[in-house]
Amino acid sequence: MRPQELNLLVIFDAIMTEKSITRTAERLSMTQPAISNAVARMRAAWKDDLFVKDGRNIQPTTYAKNLWDQIRDPLHSLNQAIEPDVFDPQTAKRTFRIAVSDIVVDTVWLDLRRYFEAHAPGINLHAVPYTITNAQQVLDDAEVDLVMGETVPAPESIRSTHLLDICHVCAMRKDHPLAKPDLTIEEFASADHLLVSLSGDSYGATDRALHQLGMTRRVAVTVNHFSSAAPLLIDSDLVAILPAAATYKHVASGKLSVTHSPVEIPRGSVSMWWHKRQDEDAGLQWLRDHIQEKFVTRWNQNMREVYDCVCS
Repeated sequence: MRPQELNLLVIFDAIMTEKSITRTAERLSMTQPAISNAVARMRAAWKDDLFVKDGRNIQPTTYAKNLWDQIRDPLHSLNQAIEPDVFDPQTAKRTFRIAVSDIVVDTVWLDLRRYFEAHAPGINLHAVPYTITNAQQVLDDAEVDLVMGETVPAPESIRSTHLLDICHVCAMRKDHPLAKPDLTIEEFASADHLLVSLSGDSYGATDRALHQLGMTRRVAVTVNHFSSAAPLLIDSDLVAILPAAATYKHVASGKLSVTHSPVEIPRGSVSMWWHKRQDEDAGLQWLRDHIQEKFVTRWNQNMREVYDCVCS
């Protein structure tokens, strides 16, 4: 392979990752015209359009996707062999993109930002919408650096680490008729329910648990953000099974009441995932370490303050 062809592959890899000529130019410290000229040479050499405009971004053709599947991991390994990552958080300028739900953002983003201001002033932290169904895809396509969310089986190309287990509670407004410690399963099933569904599905773990008992419930309202749940519960007759961390602030302020779930919901867990090609990425290793430390510490602190009696 001629050196100029290898250079084109490096630029191609950056464009596929950034999905933007502007961001690619910034990443590679090149001008936008230089990147555009490189794309023209790629199209001539590889006889394909490679990219088409999509608003302010660009989308790869099928040929480009197939080519990237073949070259991105070997290219990363070659780069690591020649120039291993050296990461100094005090001087590094980098943007980390994490697919994450709003409950995680509410729990740990402020702690991370305060730490970055003091120790890593050039680091940007961008939250990307997360659903269980897209977790592997956004890592495969290098749209994000990390995924934080519910633990699910992952293929060999994805690495993961367990962060913590999730306690679920039954939540409702403080003066709700069902706000009592001896809530029966029949009373629970007959109530109008709110479901937080990141995927849009209106059938969840609570429905599966009720189904095993030959029972059903009415899911009257669904939302796709955990932060939307508490305000709806506070001013309605809805009840909901939620992770404790989604409601602890409102329980502490006296606006919500929580009790044990009258149906047994298997405890879930939160994990952090990344693609194997980034195993040796020193910057990402640094970020994972700090997320694990600060997220787990903050989550456990919040739970101890409010939920020991319910989540025990």
